[in-house]
Amino acid sequence: MRGVPGSGKAVAVFLDAEGDLQARAAEAGAPLSAFVTGPWDSGEVSLRVFTPTREKGESDSAALAALSALGERLGDWAEVRMGAETTPAQLCGGEWLLSQGAPTVAEAPLPSFPGLAPLAAQVAGTGRPNLLLEVADVAALEAFAPDEPALRALGEATGTTGLVLYARQAPSGSAGALARADLSFRAFGPLRGFLEDAASSNMAASLVAGLGARGLWPADAQVLRLAQRRPGQPALLTAQFSEVGGPVWIGGQTAAETP
Repeated sequence: MRGVPGSGKAVAVFLDAEGDLQARAAEAGAPLSAFVTGPWDSGEVSLRVFTPTREKGESDSAALAALSALGERLGDWAEVRMGAETTPAQLCGGEWLLSQGAPTVAEAPLPSFPGLAPLAAQVAGTGRPNLLLEVADVAALEAFAPDEPALRALGEATGTTGLVLYARQAPSGSAGALARADLSFRAFGPLRGFLEDAASSNMAASLVAGLGARGLWPADAQVLRLAQRRPGQPALLTAQFSEVGGPVWIGGQTAAETP
């Protein structure tokens, strides 16, 4: 099965792990291929994840695609093993969510950066710090043109390895599920080996924790919808939380087709 392109990241899911997995991943042609490497009836799902050229080790997008592909074979709770890492997963409202831990949050001074006039700044993360910058509106968010050397310099100056830009609005002209988004964001990480990501679970969790620290969670709500706006590759993520300073779970629906 394959996650449908255009909704974040495409993942080819194989419910067996026979033969040359790297060759099968290359033949699949998807950016990511997830192979289920053992039985899952105990609620433990073991995966190996490959790009077309190498074994990746772990990927939340691959885990969510594999959980969705297994479907009714699982209950509403699982432990996902990828490499040396084990991540709890829960099924909530028809969507699988993965635990991202409890991000720490600290206020930060507003940086000076070409093309941006941030309204608020924080540093948040679970081991890898992200700089969170709120911009005025979705137009400013989507107009931002990332410059890799400048982003690297910003990260080095602020002691962060990722940058999350966000606006507390749904995407412009959105309809359907996107129209119900609580905010829009983009995620950059030249110091982590990519310029801009399309579906960033851990960075989204940092953003949700930062909003909680600012008292910006909706009253009496424990779920946020986040529209990630990488140009040409949008995604819609779901975040679940219970208290400020507590764990954040990130996931979302996956569409699939048989190749």
